[in-house]
Amino acid sequence: MLGVARWIQSRRRPAPGDGHRREIGASGENARAAARLSTLREALAGVGTTLDEATTCAELTRAVLRLAGGAAAVVRRTGKAVSGYEAIVGDPGLLPDARWATAVAREAVVSEGGPVAQPWLKHPDGTSARTALCAPLTSGEDTYGVLVWARAGGPLARAEAELTALLAERAASHIRHARAYEQVSRTASDLQRALLAEPGRPHPNLDVAVRYLPVGGSALVGGDWCETVRLHFGRTLLVVGDVMGHGLEAAVDMSAYRSSLRYIASSDLPPHRVLRQMDDIASGEADRRPATCLLARVDPGRGQVTVASAGHLPPVLITRGGEAALLPVPVGPPLGTGLGGYETATHEFADAETLVLFTDGLVEHRGEDIDHSLARLAALSFTDCNGVDAVLDTILARLDARHAEDDVAVLAARSHLRRGTHADSAPADRSPG
Repeated sequence: MLGVARWIQSRRRPAPGDGHRREIGASGENARAAARLSTLREALAGVGTTLDEATTCAELTRAVLRLAGGAAAVVRRTGKAVSGYEAIVGDPGLLPDARWATAVAREAVVSEGGPVAQPWLKHPDGTSARTALCAPLTSGEDTYGVLVWARAGGPLARAEAELTALLAERAASHIRHARAYEQVSRTASDLQRALLAEPGRPHPNLDVAVRYLPVGGSALVGGDWCETVRLHFGRTLLVVGDVMGHGLEAAVDMSAYRSSLRYIASSDLPPHRVLRQMDDIASGEADRRPATCLLARVDPGRGQVTVASAGHLPPVLITRGGEAALLPVPVGPPLGTGLGGYETATHEFADAETLVLFTDGLVEHRGEDIDHSLARLAALSFTDCNGVDAVLDTILARLDARHAEDDVAVLAARSHLRRGTHADSAPADRSPG
């Protein structure tokens, strides 16, 4: 049975010296209150240090174990499903059946009561051998599971039970935030994958491969993207862009940039004019985030590639022999600034050569000069790479891209002009800058 708090009031007159004893008693009570407050601060600070739900549950049970000893665990609830015990600390043999604990906590929620502490196993003489406390993990109107604590002997003191309930409430709040964060991350990831899954199809004279790696392998993605646009006369426009920031907002802006690119590029304008029109559109929208972008118009028939950059890193050209070098490209301001001023540069792009476009996450390292980072990429050898997929696998492995500090998007394109094609009939650019 639960204990009953009984208040006792003395009616006797204070004897001489009682005031002194009261001062000593008050001092002791103040010290105990300060100790409880310190314990509370320490316990609360240790719960919810991350946005990972499993970590929060483990922090909760460890805090309860330090507070009351015995054993503690969590039964998590996802939708209508209820799991078994997780994040167990202490002696698991002390814990009651998880279904019983869940039912007890559910009754507490329905009755709007606090944590429920009651014996669940008794000696034959009727005394309680063990006591369990079941505190629902509730935040707002949602319940995310149950905190279960148990030990041999009597129940927790009232102050301990209230602190345990407070810890459960704090953990539930963090679990709610963790699930909301996970939902947003999953939505952004789904959007990113949908946009990256189907870049435009290049002409048959070009082999293309694309890779995308979110930072740390997490679901939270940013605004990195790749695209290919099929143009007239056997030419293909290769595109890599990077919207500033991460998450759903960056992915949405990335979608807007990509849509405007497809629309503008369909007019077969030179790369620098495509960038200028994209910049005009983006700068006219107050909420649009700036973005860097690199365009490379590949013309296998003429053996040329024309590049233009809006604040983006230069591409890498890999020769037939597997040697790599950075292609010079005039760099204009990022898209969305409204400054314009983009220029192009044209380079040779022979049959069987490979062009690699990438976002800064591939090469950048905190505290390292970007020129050193680019030099490390250009120093790689690709003598054993038989195709564009092998080129990307080599780059990602040797630069340890899976441990990059930012999202990585990279595109590789290799020319393989077939004899007798009419691709070399493409007209030269005559449009003004």
